[in-house]
Amino acid sequence: MSLTQRSHAEDYWGNSGQPRSQNGNTNGGLGSKLESFMDKKELPMYKDKPYNYAGSRKYTPFYRQKRVISGAILVLMGLVYWLGIFSPSMVKPKLRDTNKSAWNWLSSPTISESVDWNDRREKVKEAFILSWDGYEQYAWGLDEYHPISKKGKQMDTKGKGMGWIIVDALDTLMIMNLTSRLSHAREWISTSLDYDQDHEVNTFETTIRMLGGLLSAHYLSTAFPEMAPLTDDDQGAPGEDLYLEKAADLAGRLMGAFDSNSGVPYASVNLKTSKGKESHVDGGASSTAEASSLQLEFKYLAMLTGEKNYWESAEKVIQVIDDNGMEDGLVPIFLYATTGGFRANNIRLGSRGDSYYEYLIKQYLQTSCEEPIYQEMWNQSLAGVRKWLITYSTPNHFTVLAERPFGLGGKLEGKMDHLVCFMPGTIALGVTGGLTIEEVKKAGLWSEKEEEDMALAIELTKTCWGMYRITPTGLAPEIAHFQIGENPHMESDGILASKEMTQGAHAAWKDDYIIKVNDRHNLQRPETVESLFYMWRITGDEKYREWGWEMFTSFVKYSAAEDGAGFTSLANANEIPPLLKDNMESFWLAETLKYFYLLFSPNDLLPLESIVINTEAHIFPRFKLTRGLKTGWERKPRDEKGRIVQPTRSDRIGDRKAHQDSNPAANTHTIKVEETGQAPVGKETPP
Repeated sequence: MSLTQRSHAEDYWGNSGQPRSQNGNTNGGLGSKLESFMDKKELPMYKDKPYNYAGSRKYTPFYRQKRVISGAILVLMGLVYWLGIFSPSMVKPKLRDTNKSAWNWLSSPTISESVDWNDRREKVKEAFILSWDGYEQYAWGLDEYHPISKKGKQMDTKGKGMGWIIVDALDTLMIMNLTSRLSHAREWISTSLDYDQDHEVNTFETTIRMLGGLLSAHYLSTAFPEMAPLTDDDQGAPGEDLYLEKAADLAGRLMGAFDSNSGVPYASVNLKTSKGKESHVDGGASSTAEASSLQLEFKYLAMLTGEKNYWESAEKVIQVIDDNGMEDGLVPIFLYATTGGFRANNIRLGSRGDSYYEYLIKQYLQTSCEEPIYQEMWNQSLAGVRKWLITYSTPNHFTVLAERPFGLGGKLEGKMDHLVCFMPGTIALGVTGGLTIEEVKKAGLWSEKEEEDMALAIELTKTCWGMYRITPTGLAPEIAHFQIGENPHMESDGILASKEMTQGAHAAWKDDYIIKVNDRHNLQRPETVESLFYMWRITGDEKYREWGWEMFTSFVKYSAAEDGAGFTSLANANEIPPLLKDNMESFWLAETLKYFYLLFSPNDLLPLESIVINTEAHIFPRFKLTRGLKTGWERKPRDEKGRIVQPTRSDRIGDRKAHQDSNPAANTHTIKVEETGQAPVGKETPP
């Protein structure tokens, strides 16, 4: 879905960029580049998942500052803009008093039959190109990029670089058909990318971004050769398996993380020694989401290579988690690699919990619905979410997917990380498997459960959309809190209908949302546009595209760096002009802009029923269980709450009797021995 505000990972992967406010007097070249949005049909993109940032330096991007517009047409259109003809209701950012013609297309969208979605898709492509070209010019080959200061650095200062931004954006380059830029990226991977590095990396982040990025590039370059075609990828060419070879090399190094007593991967792993390392915080526990969101990647690699150890190690993690028998399928957010048991009982679908649930339903879809065990777990968890975590804000009844920091018996907290906004799209995907609602209904597969689940997806999407509408920049905070009262109204108490989100800076519905000072930053996250993409594809409701367009224009208006250097995170999205962070996340390119591009594209581009998308928006194919691959475990018996039921003695005797009936050669006296309570011969106790 997408993930990562996870504390130690946040610090580890976070960048040290300095926030800067949009105040100053410098001028730059971004205006001319953004003017070309009206004419050109090419440009770049990007996004990551760090969290903690420092700083206080102030800076003003050029397009917020006054400049003289040359050309009679630009002057005339700028005057028309200020007269309010194009966008009378649009909030006008400070320090951008001229050059309005370059921003005509940013006027507030209205639903219209005349909307040219292909043109809007091209605007996203242009934003990607702007981002990519800035990185290429100022930080090529480096893992981090700071577009305000126009600098970059490696995550490990002694390392050779992980290709963090380049590899993460490969499949976006392909999907957008940016051939020359892809060629440069591929050349760097071929000549400079070497994972034989003596330092630790985060197991999860490296898997979803680097391994996932390489595997997606392999899939798209082989299954869709018309996407940004390169002769080096052609069958028979010396480098045709470059992406797969790099992926296999990286995966072999990551496998050491699984070498724990329980099979749960360690939080980090040394790429040179392949030795796993416990988390440096959280009592050494791994994040549950991180440990359980490696499966799509390693299972696809197993299918490609025939190496079953990838498959078996990945699925073992899910078995260990499930064998804990947590009530109603809701699991705490920390997991010990040493024992396989949970640490504390904090339950949430935000950071550290999110993609565990996402990967349940996606594993079921990845293997073409041939592993029903994962659908069963997903259904159980979704029912648990509805029972324990779905509540409503007051007084406007927005649907909130809340948290229980002290376990299911503890107090409900009306808090939603932006990360939670992967959930509505994932629910919709679980309902239809990627088909449209109309297709599912025609097939006779629509029931009351599907209706209720889709209704929940629709309401949660609306709540996430509200996170964007609540701020003056139109960009969501990292976390939103909600007024839910002392005795929250749960879904089991009766479903409540949310009120309309009316226009106006002081609209009453906004009082349901609370943005705290420490949560008002925006990290270019993809989760809401991810859900908009799924909701559009599955429901066909055009409002999701319109909402996405509003979000995209807000990113362009308020997060652009000067001189065409790209786009940056915001330290404060709740004021105009916003305070800027000097960092462009890799997932801005890998996820956020990719989902915008797909949202505005025709539905036959990567049809949902044929693919599965990992939590970093990397594209994998669905496949059948072949080459000896299969589900290698079974769930233990459960009660109605999903808790594990220990088999009775009569159950065990019955199982043995059934085994004897099917195997006459079995030793029949063992049943009588067990009935007497004595240990049977051959077990741990001697006769």
